[in-house]
Amino acid sequence: MDHFYIITNGHKDRDLKKTKEIEQYLEKHHKKCTIQVKEKEKEHGYTDAARIPADVDCILVLGGDGTLLQAARDIIQRDIPLLGINLGTLGYLAEIEEAGMEAAMDQLLEGRYEVEQRMMLAGRIVRGGIHKKRHEEKGIFEDEMEEAGALNDIAITRSGSLQIIRFRIYVNGKFLNEYQADGVIVATPTGSTGYNLSAGGPIVEPKAELIMITPVSPHTLSTRSIILAPEDKIEVEIGAGRGEAIQQVEVNFDGSHNVTLYTGDRVAIERAKTTTGIVKLKEASFLEILHRKLSV
Repeated sequence: MDHFYIITNGHKDRDLKKTKEIEQYLEKHHKKCTIQVKEKEKEHGYTDAARIPADVDCILVLGGDGTLLQAARDIIQRDIPLLGINLGTLGYLAEIEEAGMEAAMDQLLEGRYEVEQRMMLAGRIVRGGIHKKRHEEKGIFEDEMEEAGALNDIAITRSGSLQIIRFRIYVNGKFLNEYQADGVIVATPTGSTGYNLSAGGPIVEPKAELIMITPVSPHTLSTRSIILAPEDKIEVEIGAGRGEAIQQVEVNFDGSHNVTLYTGDRVAIERAKTTTGIVKLKEASFLEILHRKLSV
């Protein structure tokens, strides 16, 4: 690796002390380094992938898991591996801690690493019901609907007043189940330790290939997560409320890129054609790392 691109969360490295330390280290070892600081979300999130030099070999992400997730979405069309350096409090994706930065750089430049290809999700918004007509009147049609990718998860949760949302789940065109809950999370194995874990979903080895559906605060005791094959195609339809009232929800792709939906709208979710390469330096297994994180 000869050319590194650094994406820094400016809120977590305000004086760029850590960023400059890495830049100086790389230049001392005759490596090229390009820095981009993320202060607040703009059109391209953390970075515009089209502006990343063509010869970049690796992207170093300084921040936390949220910073790395946004970076992964921003560069979804670029085949460049990411290495996360954790400047936050708890990180599963950003595995390198501040105290171990120099040792991690040594290991990286010596070639003692591997790149894990993590599966992603692709989500597409399909308008329906009474709101479809309103969108068509504005010149918005189904094939122009919002599409986005996610490394961790696509979460559909209630928006506005406290209410139970009815979600109808379809898999490969067939009705599977109906959840009455505060939300539904569709997650990858990488995302199993994110929102999915907080909602009571299973923890999965991140290199596995599968899709999880986990309800958020379901209103029946028997409701559980569902594990599907990676090839399955999922649709989550927003049902009507009590008395056929129109319900409003919000779709989040990796905790950002929010889209508002209403009764009759759907989210079509499937495995993305692209993957995210995550650079792994440590020899510790996922289970060892998980034990350490859960013991904090």
